[in-house]
Amino acid sequence: MGGYTGKILRINLTKGKTGIEPLNMGLARKYLGGRGLAGKMFFDEVAANVDALSPENTIYIAPGVFTGTNAPSSGRFMVVTKSPLNGVISSSNSGGYWGVQLKFAGYDMVILEGKAGNPVYISIKDDLVEIKDASQLWGKDVYATTEALKLEFGDEKAKVLTIGPAGENLSLMAVFMNDLNRVAGRSGVGAVMGSKNLKALIVRGTGKVENANPDKMKNVLIAALGKFKGKSVTGQGLGVYDADLIGRETMPANHLIKKDACYRCPINCGRHNKLEDGQDISSKRETKSSFGSDCGIHNYEAIHAANDLCNKLGLDSISVGCTIAMGMELVQRGYIKQEELDGTPLEFGNAQGMVEWVRKIAHAEGLGAKMAQGSYNFTEYYGQPELSMTLKKLEIPAYDRRGIQGQGLEFATSNRGGGHVREYGVSPEILGFPQLIDKDSIEGKAMWVKILQDLSAVIDSVGMCLFTSVALGYYDYTAIFNAVTGFNYTDAELMACGDRIWNIERLHNLRTGMTTADDTLTESLLKVEIPAGPSKGSIRKLPELLPMYYNVRGWDDAGVPTPECLKTLGIQDSDGT
Repeated sequence: MGGYTGKILRINLTKGKTGIEPLNMGLARKYLGGRGLAGKMFFDEVAANVDALSPENTIYIAPGVFTGTNAPSSGRFMVVTKSPLNGVISSSNSGGYWGVQLKFAGYDMVILEGKAGNPVYISIKDDLVEIKDASQLWGKDVYATTEALKLEFGDEKAKVLTIGPAGENLSLMAVFMNDLNRVAGRSGVGAVMGSKNLKALIVRGTGKVENANPDKMKNVLIAALGKFKGKSVTGQGLGVYDADLIGRETMPANHLIKKDACYRCPINCGRHNKLEDGQDISSKRETKSSFGSDCGIHNYEAIHAANDLCNKLGLDSISVGCTIAMGMELVQRGYIKQEELDGTPLEFGNAQGMVEWVRKIAHAEGLGAKMAQGSYNFTEYYGQPELSMTLKKLEIPAYDRRGIQGQGLEFATSNRGGGHVREYGVSPEILGFPQLIDKDSIEGKAMWVKILQDLSAVIDSVGMCLFTSVALGYYDYTAIFNAVTGFNYTDAELMACGDRIWNIERLHNLRTGMTTADDTLTESLLKVEIPAGPSKGSIRKLPELLPMYYNVRGWDDAGVPTPECLKTLGIQDSDGT
């Protein structure tokens, strides 16, 4: 059986027990792996009304079908749980090598249930799975925890996934950190792990993941790698370009130390940078927006220092930067009084203050405790939630959707909220792949969004990076999938898996109380025109697009999948079974 290991590791933290379950291949064929399979099992096993920070919530950590194979950019894994930030399904993606080691250890998924009576960590070495005391690690940052666990484990090839103090303090912006600088972020997944008294998982596998058809895989890889090199974005752009003042094209001369690729990745977009004191830290593309442009700061040292603190303390750099920027606006408007700041500046352009607020958020100090609950809850505390730049309470990353109609629709309908990786509409609307379409037009955009959302679900579920979609078409993923698994899926059958995954996530959100009213954008994105630049005068056309989108999805006017839609996808009943 290619790609799959055939085993799921289930750990009950309340009982202190571990067990092995066979992979349900019937579900795997319909939901692939990673995000899809974990999302389906979450839907089946976790009650809709569960408190996200209670022992009844469950965490599903799932590499993809390709993870650990020689498929390109195949080091990804997903974290699926109920989000404590906004109550919908959270599926956070990370790269690096941790998921690869889990597959090498023989597992397609780890399921974490219950709550430990005291801080623990999980040690996995092939078939040896142990729940160990983590009292000595509780309170330590990500870097110190990783170093201590690897020293105790005694194998440099072991990989650590951990939370930092932010997760322990139940910040709704806390993340999972793995391989020191890779992040399963967004939606507060780190708080769920902290609520279970689970500090970390360290894993080392000595096996390997086979392809069902190695000879076919060789030909598929040659074709795929050629496409990566032939595209300017994957061949060079993702590794270089960004914003003028703080972008990567201005960085290398003074800051770049080395590139940092995930497992089997030909794109190589990760970076290690050097501060003035010689410190080596990693950087993330979106961080430059949230801590840079959003906060009115163009100081590399400060942006990198804030990013490093997020990695060290276990925080989502997008949400934290946006929340600090929101705090700056609340101060500017007079809602936050100076006496609440305890002497720490919270103002646009103040780099030193920005960095200090990252630390205060992680440790829930003073006003930082309110900010740690995310910008929507933070602004709501001051009676101004309409100022929050969030969608479904999740902070919006570095794109202005008023000038890109398709991506604006995707953001409004995203099953997770204000994230940018539930379809990559930038590809056709800006980059021209697989074809350039008019970014200002609404014609055909509903179908484009559906296709790209379904494709993103496939990519997340097979364990590849979404950036690969800038070079590869859906037919490439089908070819790789068949070579890895030995199945004989058509393009339509593989894309139907993505459609099925998207609908299962939608069904979960609907049963938690989400309605069509939640498929929207902020007031500013809907009513305020872009004031300058190439998209001057543009405004969102969501009211016209949303009914078209529901129609192409096979949903009714209330955004609910119809019985006919569910039957076509093999989701027979309204409860998703």
